[in-house]
Amino acid sequence: MDFPRNLLAEAMVVDSRASVSLRAPARLHLGFLDPNASLGRRFGSLGLVIDGYETEIEISAAAPGAQRVSASGAAEQGETARAQEWLSQLQRHSGLDAPLHLRLLRVLPPHAGFGSGTQLALAIGRAFAQWHGLDVASAELAQWLGRGRRSGIGIAGFDQGGLLVDGGPGADGAPAPLLARIALPAAWRVLVIQDSAQKGLSGAEERRRIEALPPLSREQAADICHQVLMRVLPGAAGAEFAPFAAGVSHIQRVLGEHFAPAQGGQAFASAAVGQVMAWIATAAPDAAIGQSSWGPTAFAILPSQASAQALVDALQATPLRVPSLVLRIVAGRNSGALLTDRRPTAPTH
Repeated sequence: MDFPRNLLAEAMVVDSRASVSLRAPARLHLGFLDPNASLGRRFGSLGLVIDGYETEIEISAAAPGAQRVSASGAAEQGETARAQEWLSQLQRHSGLDAPLHLRLLRVLPPHAGFGSGTQLALAIGRAFAQWHGLDVASAELAQWLGRGRRSGIGIAGFDQGGLLVDGGPGADGAPAPLLARIALPAAWRVLVIQDSAQKGLSGAEERRRIEALPPLSREQAADICHQVLMRVLPGAAGAEFAPFAAGVSHIQRVLGEHFAPAQGGQAFASAAVGQVMAWIATAAPDAAIGQSSWGPTAFAILPSQASAQALVDALQATPLRVPSLVLRIVAGRNSGALLTDRRPTAPTH
């Protein structure tokens, strides 16, 4: 899509108080529906947006020739390079190359199962579009920036939050369509277990390991879809925790066995996290447990704050609580990214 050059934006006097900021939530990827396209359409995903983890960025005008990307102490310095590339891609696609200052104020832990890349890319894309008054859908921004090639959960989660199911990307590379979105019951809680000393697979190595896996059978894919349609979604829609949790845990067992060869033969990428999850499976057998994407982050979904806190308290008393493990109880997030435009006269679209 071509856009006219925004001459007003290019000529504007730099005002450090005028900015567009955006806060984007994390998501947990709860599993693929059919990674081997047994019916002709590959992947499809189940995912959940959560509170407590965010990417936050800010865009403002820069002086001519002074475009830059900076990161605060709270953001991963290593994220600045790909943020710069995404900003450049947006300028090339739109033809709007007025110099900008992009600040990374907070970023999600990269390659940890939170969808950090898609959330950062879309945060930059949405803030850029707002700055220039462009009416561009998140799915199109994702295509510009090379995101959403396997899962559409990050894109839909960025827009809406909630418990999400997508249908897998199209044969033409179009982002996955959103098939279902349900608000997670407000009382339910997610215990996030992250191994801060480890990162999950990404990039070329991720693609290589996926392609090396034996195919997931059509029967297994059908089983996963059945669990999603008749346990997970109706359980969340009706605030019935038991069928929801049983369905999520069942899906995770099937996929854990399938992806284990790519993770050293284990269902969990982190050995420390795997030991904790084995303990949780016994201590809280009714919880929904599993690993988000390639980990190393795992989760236990519980019916209340009290049950989640009791599980954490019990876990703290065991020798499994090693220093690299970060435990956090969060709620599901049933809303998407939050944009704030601090300019006196913001463009409308």
